Amino acid sequence: MNVREQTFTCPHCWETTAVLVDPSVREQTYIEDCGVCCRPVRIHVVTQGSRVVSFDVQPTQ
Repeated sequence: MNVREQTFTCPHCWETTAVLVDPSVREQTYIEDCGVCCRPVRIHVVTQGSRVVSFDVQPTQ
C-alpha cells in the first residue's frame, strides 16, 4: 500500500494538521478528528493512480 500524507487547515481551530490517504481507493469520504483540537471534520478525497486530485475538508456539526 502506498499511503500519502495530506496536510490541511482545520476549519475549527485553523491549525495545520495531516492525515494519511490511501490512493488505492479512488473516491472516499470519511469523518476524522483534527489532530490538534480533536473536533471532527468531513474529509472527501479523490485519487487517480497514486495522485490525490481532489481533497476537501469541511467542519461537521
